[in-house]
Amino acid sequence: MDKDMKNHVAHCLVIAYPAQGHINPLLQFSKRLVHRGIKITLVSTVSIWNIIGNNINLNSIDVETISDGYDNGGLAEAESLEIYKDTFWKVGPKTLYQLLQKLASTNNHVDCVIYDAFLPWALDVAKELGILGAVFFTQTCSVQNIYFHAYQKLLELPLSQREYVIPGLPKLGASEFPSFLYKYGTFPGYFDIVVNQFSNIDKVDWVLANTFYELEKEVIDWLVKIWPVKTIGPTVPSMFLDKRLQDDKNYGISIYNQNTEACIKWLNDKPKGSVIYVSFGSMAGLSEEQTEEVAWGLRNSDCYFIWVVRAIDQGKLSKEFVGTLEKGLILTWCPQLEVLTHEAVACFVTHCGWNSTLEALSLGVPMIAMPQWTDQNTNAKYIMDVWQVGLKAVADEKEIVRRETIKHCIKEILETEKGNEIKKNAIKWKNLAKDSVDEGGSSDKNIAEFVAKLLAQR
Repeated sequence: MDKDMKNHVAHCLVIAYPAQGHINPLLQFSKRLVHRGIKITLVSTVSIWNIIGNNINLNSIDVETISDGYDNGGLAEAESLEIYKDTFWKVGPKTLYQLLQKLASTNNHVDCVIYDAFLPWALDVAKELGILGAVFFTQTCSVQNIYFHAYQKLLELPLSQREYVIPGLPKLGASEFPSFLYKYGTFPGYFDIVVNQFSNIDKVDWVLANTFYELEKEVIDWLVKIWPVKTIGPTVPSMFLDKRLQDDKNYGISIYNQNTEACIKWLNDKPKGSVIYVSFGSMAGLSEEQTEEVAWGLRNSDCYFIWVVRAIDQGKLSKEFVGTLEKGLILTWCPQLEVLTHEAVACFVTHCGWNSTLEALSLGVPMIAMPQWTDQNTNAKYIMDVWQVGLKAVADEKEIVRRETIKHCIKEILETEKGNEIKKNAIKWKNLAKDSVDEGGSSDKNIAEFVAKLLAQR
């Protein structure tokens, strides 16, 4: 072994699709590998690292860049998502190839490329250079199974049946499918990305999934028959789960400057289990009409609430509402993990993005599901019917969730027997999530096995 590699058992290059919701889980998994002595180089695009800037704290993880062809602005600089994707898929592989060669020439040879499933060309580059490859699913195994069936043309699109039976999944109505299938034809660029994740999966050495076995047992038992699947999640910072990585208190990376103090100080003054936390993630904003309905649903519930409204969406809040905020706090961003663990928080009104859902499951917080697009409808189905940790706020025929519905869901979680059952289930999953990454848990064993096999193949 050369002198530079003495302290490291192996070197993994970890490549993320350029969005915070993709970088964070890959970064958290990387920290688990560093803890086991693996050297990590985290890679994403020039454009996303420029946006993140100084909002980064990675300790012993190296950072490198590839190009998506839009170094000054990423997706926002491109004429359309489709053009962005086509350019990225041409420029990305070339710059990744150059990066891997550069690392090899500086005695920093990469043993394994761990790549975001959205970027299957990373595997082709790795294999061309004789490097091992591990695909990383940033979405649930259930959602991946649906997309795999679409890739295999086992689902006829557009969807025409009322109900579908897919191996390892509960019966799903068409509207419980990811939006790129249910609303076939919307966002063709994203449709291509999610369906073509499997184009070369037969060449992969490992399939790593950001979930835990107990959470998706049925679908994982089915998928392991076709792929070498290993669950390694939840990728929530260790200090909120098993506490074995002492310095792992947050994701270490943010596209937003978080207003930590104001938020926690406000919560500290509130009674236990009295605050509704509302956030719809960093990707998609609500329409003006939906914003107004959420606003008055919260106001009419007569509960304390914290609502994260992105700066670009603040103009959608009516002056009348903002002027009557005795019980509410509106912020552009906040430290979600710290808020969800605060004893004052009673429930989480969420868009059901997978990272947010996994955080709520890991921290034992009941959810009110208001899915918007992509995988969120499917996640909402699981939140309500499979894991039974929340309610779905059902939209009307105009696809708007009305204020009465929001108020009713809040009251149901806070004041009814059904709400108590949901709270009990939330605690059950919280314990199972912690156990899975703790010593000897299902995900912990899988990570140990991944490292052992990686070393055996060096």
